[in-house]
Parts: sequence; C-alpha cells; structure tokens
Amino acid sequence: MTENTTHAPYTNPDATARFLAARDFLLERREDYEAARAGFVWPRPERFNWALDWFDHIATGNGTDALRIVEEDGTSRGVSFGEMSVRSASAANWLRAQGVEAGDRILVMLGNQRELWEVMLGAMKLRAVVIPATPLLGAADLRDRVERGRVRHVIARAEDTAKFDEVPGGYTRIAAGIEVPTGWRRLEDFYDTDCHFTPDGETLATDPLILYFTSGTTARPKLVEHTHASYPIGHLSTMYWLGLRPDDVHLNIASPGWAKHAWSNLFAPWNAGATVFVHNYTRFDPERLMAEMDRHGVSTFCAPPTVWRMLIQSDLTLLRTPPREAVAAGEPLNPEVIEKVREAWGVTIRDGFGQTETTLQAGNFPGAPVKPGSMGRPAPGYEIVLLDPVTGKESPDEGELCVALGPRPAGVMTGYRDDPERTAEAMADGLYRTGDIASRDAEGYLTYVGRSDDVFKASDYKISPFELESALLEHEAVAEAAVVPAPDELRLAVPKAYVTLAAGWQPGPETARVLFEHSRAVLSPYKRIRRIEFAELPKTVSGKIRRVELRELTAAGSAGEYDEAELA
Repeated sequence: MTENTTHAPYTNPDATARFLAARDFLLERREDYEAARAGFVWPRPERFNWALDWFDHIATGNGTDALRIVEEDGTSRGVSFGEMSVRSASAANWLRAQGVEAGDRILVMLGNQRELWEVMLGAMKLRAVVIPATPLLGAADLRDRVERGRVRHVIARAEDTAKFDEVPGGYTRIAAGIEVPTGWRRLEDFYDTDCHFTPDGETLATDPLILYFTSGTTARPKLVEHTHASYPIGHLSTMYWLGLRPDDVHLNIASPGWAKHAWSNLFAPWNAGATVFVHNYTRFDPERLMAEMDRHGVSTFCAPPTVWRMLIQSDLTLLRTPPREAVAAGEPLNPEVIEKVREAWGVTIRDGFGQTETTLQAGNFPGAPVKPGSMGRPAPGYEIVLLDPVTGKESPDEGELCVALGPRPAGVMTGYRDDPERTAEAMADGLYRTGDIASRDAEGYLTYVGRSDDVFKASDYKISPFELESALLEHEAVAEAAVVPAPDELRLAVPKAYVTLAAGWQPGPETARVLFEHSRAVLSPYKRIRRIEFAELPKTVSGKIRRVELRELTAAGSAGEYDEAELA
C-alpha cells in the first residue's frame, strides 16, 4: 500500500508550518549550540495532532522506511512512511469500530512489533489516551495500572493475555497474534479495514495524549500526564540532542512501555524524518548487535549505561562503521565507558538528562565540547535553575536541578494525574523540581551528583554515590557497581559498594582487597569504599538500579560483605 490517508475537514496547515519551522531551525543549527539556544522558540499551536498534522504530512509520497525491524533469526521487515500512515489510519478506524472514543484510556502492552507503532499513531488520530506498558509487567502491576489508570481498553500480545485473568474490569480485550484466546478480539483484523480516516473533532494541543507510570525506583509509581504538545513538540529538544538528520537510521535500545522508547523510537526520530531501527533479541549479544548495525547502516545510536557497560566488555573494533552520533541516557554514564568507546570507535558518547516527566532537559550536543562525566548544558527551550536543598534558594554551584516554568517549556508534563498535592509540590514557585542533585561549573556544564534521596553523609562529609561508582568502574574487575550508606557506629554511615564482577573475576576476599586498594588509590580518604558485597544489582524492569532495595538490604545487615578494616 502506498496511498496516504485523508483527514479532512480538520487539517491544520498552520500548526504543521509552525512545527516544521521550529524543527528546521534546530536541524540547520545542528552543530551550533549557542545559536540554537539563543534563537529557538517553542511552537505553541492551539490545535495540534502530531499523527495527523505532522506524521501524515511527511508521509505523503514518502517511500523511505519509517520503521525497520530485524528479528532474532536475521529476517528484517521495513514499513515506509507512506505505509505507516495508511496502516495507522486503518488502525484508527478499526479501534473506533471496537468502541474506542476520544478521551478513552488504552493500555498498550506490545513488544517491538510494527503493530505497536501503528496503534500509537492510530490512537493519536482518535484522540484516545495511551498508557504504555512493558510486557514484563505481572498481574499485580497490571491491576494497579488498570485501576488507577481507569483503563477502558487493553491491547496486549496474545502470549500475555493470561496475565489479565487476574485483572478485573469491564475493559475491551484486544490481542495481537495469529491465535487469540476466547473473549479477546484480534488486533490484526485492522489491516482489512478502510484506510480513509476522518477525525470526529479537533485536537487541542492541551488534550491528554499519554499517561506514564514511572519506574518506581524509590516509591509507588506515579502517573505522569503528557499532552498532544508536551511529548510530540517537546521532543524537538531530544531530536536536537540525538543529532538526527532526515536520512539517518536511528537505533535506540529501550523496552516498549517506558518513556525512553517513546523518546527515541517514536517522536524524536520521526520529528526529524529518520528511520527507526529495532533489533529484537532474547539475550543481549554485543557482537550480533554490531553486525546488524553494520548491515543496516545505523548512523545514530542511543543506549542506556547498562548496555554501554556490556558493550565495552566485548571487542568494539568488530563494528566496521561506527555510528556518527552516540548518546546515553537513563542514568549517568561513567567517564571510563566514554573513553573506551572513543578509543575503539573514534566517537564520543554524549550524555544527556531528562525524565519521564519531561523531554531532554540538558545534554552534550553535537559540535559542542564534551566534558567527561558531565551531562552537558541546558537544551534549547529549557532554562535550568539549581536550588540549595537546605535553604530553598537559588545556588550558582550545586543544588536540586529545576526547570524554570516562566515561560514553560513545551516538554514539561501537565502534572501527576489525580494527585494534585504531589503536582503542586513538584511545580511550586514557578519551577519543576526534578529531585536530582547536580553541580554546575563556570562554563555552565552540569554534572549529576545523585538523587536527592541517594546522597548521604559520612563523618559529616557529603557523599555522591555516582562519583564513587565511577571510581570503581575504572577497575577492570568491575562490570557494574552501586554505592549506598551502611550504618557505622563511629561515622554514622560509610560507603558500601555492591559490585557485579566482570568476566574472569571471582568473588572473594582477594578480589575485595584489590578493589579496596583501588578505592584508596583513586578516592579521597573520606570518600573511599569501606565495605564491599558481590552481587547482581536489583533493577526495575526499565533497567534502573533499585538503590532503595540495596539500602534496605544494607540496613538489615548481611553476612556476605567484606569490611576494609578486617581485610587490612
């Protein structure tokens, strides 16, 4: 199919033109950060539907792959922009026939399969509200999402439908797969549905579009609300950070259901008109991944620090044609990883910072100097303020990283749905408070210190877990590390490291002695690691380390730890 959709009478050429102008402004200044910061202005249309007003616009007559998926067996399939436009219109028409209306909430729990993108666009065209969910969720998590999210429709893979047997509710059940259980409707039937779509009303830019449950590293997941402006338009900042061009093939490693998947597998690449590339695998294989990157000409690459740390355990020179742009997000990237990739690929990984609640707030941008260990400078359209956590006053050097809301960046959430108290707390005094502590140098570069609830004191000195973790990762024995406070009678707390060892190293007192010696050599005395335990690090389903769980384990005491003083 190459025919494009029609969506009269609610076409919105003014909104399309304003979005295009803002996008092109950033593309033309892709390697001129100062000019982009000085001149960028968020487009603020009153009415905007990204799927209709932007995606269908660039899809017209466009045979370039919008999406290319490589499966584990090596087979690949591409879907052009034109085909994606048609299929999403058919999906919208079919979903409408199943009872989906504007404002309805749809829980979408699909893998990296073409239907995921077609449903996302189709739901947007209908003005339905999507609640993305990873297929890794269990029945308890799903009950919480269906109940608190007030879900009216569920779209899931056929192999995951049994999880919903324990999830009560009168929601419509739709399954993706060749065979679907009794009581579930077959999603793929939409391919036989008419592709001429007519909206049943206008989309306000302020209408809700996506509800995200946060990953819950420290508390019960919050329900973050984004609009038809805040993620689609807001991700112009993410597009700029990624350094995307319209002819790029962009690989982002992220699980469907999490915000980073929408960041870099949907909005940012298609804002630029680039191809979204996906490699599906059961078990991460660095060599296979690099082979597919070469075979398909991946030119821009984004991965979380966990993946980068696994990649550097392999032979990076196997990648014959490294990507032009390489970035990391999700958690701070340790400088040691950046250096190893630079040595092998001649490419500098550019770190960036954002949250589910926002788009890219700060980053190391193309063409600008990268400071190892820094997450860069404020993105175009964002103003960053640091607040002293004790006095609550603005600090020039270090404090809680906050986004100024006057004027409000397009990429900031509406708030936490159904939680006005938490929203008011997060948005107090004209600032969005991220809960992350950062420092700022004389040139405006920001460096991550830690979550406000992760930073701790030892002997009255403030300790940043990230700094200590970075120091440990300099040693070849360490694949991953997480530092938390351990109770101590004399110092109140001392740094304890949970360490996952690299291949070839065995847990035990001798390895612990080696790491204690390394800690003494590279850290100031008040910062050095005092206790070590070898373990696999607990993580959320989105891959973030659950330090809250490690703090609880430490507080309860462990017989498996090694004490520096005892091994001396």
